[in-house]
Amino acid sequence: MPQPVDPGQSLEQLEGKRWPEPPQDSTSLVRSVHKLRRRPIGALEPDELARLIGQDVGLPWLLPLAVEILRATAPDQAAGGWYDDDLLYAVLTRRPDVWADAPDLARTLKEAVAILTDSPVT
Repeated sequence: MPQPVDPGQSLEQLEGKRWPEPPQDSTSLVRSVHKLRRRPIGALEPDELARLIGQDVGLPWLLPLAVEILRATAPDQAAGGWYDDDLLYAVLTRRPDVWADAPDLARTLKEAVAILTDSPVT
């Protein structure tokens, strides 16, 4: 699954698909997902990544970014005894076949989770 990622491109550019505008009566979640698909993926904040990943949107490009954020922040989060879990939850709850297709990424995620769960909470 992991593919080379150009953080300056949007999901629409990376996928080569432009979604039509959402219907007028769409939920805020639907409108948000449509809007986020047009932003460069490197500019997405963790909560925005969580929103897209939680909807299974752009996983080949977004999961590697999310796992890297989780890996990079795990030591500091564990040391503080607190973790903002929206991104972690979105990543951990993807279907098993997603992880079967990306074993190296799954291994990196397991390492990050181990840092969080093996540290004493203060």
